[in-house]
Amino acid sequence: MPRMKQFRSCLAEFIGTFALIFVGIGAIKTAGPNNIVAVALAHGLTIAAFASAVMHISGGQFNPAVTFGLVCGGHMRVVDAIWYWISQLLGGILAAWICLGLFGRDVVIQGTPQLAINLTASQGILVEAILTFFLVFIIHGVAVDPRGTRTVAGLVIGSTITLDILFGGPLTGAAMNPARVFGPALAANFWKDHMVYWIGPLIGGAAGGLVYRMLIERRPQEAAAAT
Repeated sequence: MPRMKQFRSCLAEFIGTFALIFVGIGAIKTAGPNNIVAVALAHGLTIAAFASAVMHISGGQFNPAVTFGLVCGGHMRVVDAIWYWISQLLGGILAAWICLGLFGRDVVIQGTPQLAINLTASQGILVEAILTFFLVFIIHGVAVDPRGTRTVAGLVIGSTITLDILFGGPLTGAAMNPARVFGPALAANFWKDHMVYWIGPLIGGAAGGLVYRMLIERRPQEAAAAT
């Protein structure tokens, strides 16, 4: 990837991830952590807006698990993914630090996804993996596959985030995104069950990319035969 294009892509990923964490924590502050509809819409609308804005620049990933899914699906090089991961994590860290200064540590802790009291770590990993699988699978279908309807890709991806949070929010916080957890955890020094939110999303992201690549995506010979 040329350096200037790489810079623009990384900047877009930084800004989008910053917006997701900033708005996410802010929504928990203003609407309350138990208002799951408001929290789900805040995250989903942020992704829909920023993914639509920068999809032509970076793909609008804002999520290390999504980037990993694209690597596993054969649509991104590892070296480019590393730069994306750095940008995404830095965006999440800066947003969380600003929220820490604005709202205080307790709000940032509330904005850090956590397991429900009756959920084990292994159950949390499974929930996060399934929710992230849905997200990465849909991203491949609407934004990566040239047969997809890219004009509404941002809205569809944001809707997926919303429905995932509506289901998984009360269970795990429905992070689906290591950057969404790492930034607030670092800012608040709150690491409870932290590895759940790396293991689950990365497994789900890899599965989404691989399943779409192996079972759904059209092979070159299939595309040639169809024309």
